[in-house]
Amino acid sequence: MTSQPAAIAHILSLAVAAFILMIAAISFPFLTLDQSGLRNATSVIDAVLAFQDGYGFPLAVAVAFFIIVLPMMRLAALIYALGPLARNKTPRSAARTAFGFAERLRPWSMAEIFIVGVTVALIKVAGLAAVTIGPAFWAFAGVVVITVLKDQLICRYSIWEALDTTKA
Repeated sequence: MTSQPAAIAHILSLAVAAFILMIAAISFPFLTLDQSGLRNATSVIDAVLAFQDGYGFPLAVAVAFFIIVLPMMRLAALIYALGPLARNKTPRSAARTAFGFAERLRPWSMAEIFIVGVTVALIKVAGLAAVTIGPAFWAFAGVVVITVLKDQLICRYSIWEALDTTKA
């Protein structure tokens, strides 16, 4: 294990990029279905809201939580914890807590699972209707790729050490 001084800046830049892409992924149309002249565009928020009535409400909460809220909270915690370290400054007072929180959220952040599920569903639906993939799909795909890259770059030991040695 060797020290890589630029690694924290790379991780931070990937986290910021993923955060921005997550905002795009929930803001833009995810896909459009066109069948027999009927056209329906939907976003990630629309998919969550589709389950809000009756017995589907717990599913709506779970989808929103695991697909949107937890990934955004994890990225925000990483940005909060690593921001000052990337600039060689003293970490914020709650940086250790924020990084620990981000690490505990890692297995529960399900954006990757969502994109795989959607891809399988799109393959099945493509035979029934014309499917147009929207910008939010590509933003989500970008989030998944960036998250994998970011998680591969993170040396948790080095970050904990940096948070410990630069305490105020």
